[in-house]
Amino acid sequence: MHNHDILIRLRYALDIKNKDMVEIFKLGDIEVTREEVMQMLTKPKDGFYDEYDPDDMDDEGIKCNNTMLESFLNGLIIFKRGKQEPKPGQPESPAPTAKNKESMNNVLLKKLKIALTLTSEDMIDILDEAGVMITKGELSAILRKVGHRNYKECGDKFARNFLKGLAYKYRG
Repeated sequence: MHNHDILIRLRYALDIKNKDMVEIFKLGDIEVTREEVMQMLTKPKDGFYDEYDPDDMDDEGIKCNNTMLESFLNGLIIFKRGKQEPKPGQPESPAPTAKNKESMNNVLLKKLKIALTLTSEDMIDILDEAGVMITKGELSAILRKVGHRNYKECGDKFARNFLKGLAYKYRG
């Protein structure tokens, strides 16, 4: 699943307005205009993602890389929960955690869990809404750090179903 698609689905599921999208990016330390947000949310001309490469975006859209998406998710946490003051000795802003496309799905789930103050049971219920049955142990494996012995990468289908379940929960 491409980062543009994640933004589009997340915006729909949580019913985020354009001005709020700009504010969320700003809270995540990325300055974008409303027009740039609209270009980021533009799908490819043909509507299919098969040959779609965000590196080859033309004037019609703006590339949304992993760093931008993670900054958006950090901004969403601040937007929903407020700014948390760093503890002494703690860095001001966390280093990007997404190394590749697959781990971006794991980061997406972790950050949405924090932003929406979801418990593991809430996440299991959201996935159940989308028709996905998962155990608490499987969910725990997806939410672990990369390198942990029980870590499991979150696939596109799983992330897509989570966003679909969020849409069911928040939009009815």
